Amino acid sequence: MTQERKRETREKIILGGLIIKAGLRNADRAFLLGALIEASRVPIGAVEHDRLCALGTEAFRAEARALTKL
Repeated sequence: MTQERKRETREKIILGGLIIKAGLRNADRAFLLGALIEASRVPIGAVEHDRLCALGTEAFRAEARALTKL
């Protein structure tokens, strides 16, 4: 397996993990793609972009706190 292929595989695993972390494991694929397309249209620096970043940051922090309690 080439380094590029390994990198792409790792990236796909990480991105799939985000879907699972968001609680969307069983969501319809068309819904997921539509949601991601919609998110990609939110300009960086827009209020909605900042709100979504804050939401994601808090989710990562909550997960880290939960893991440190184990």
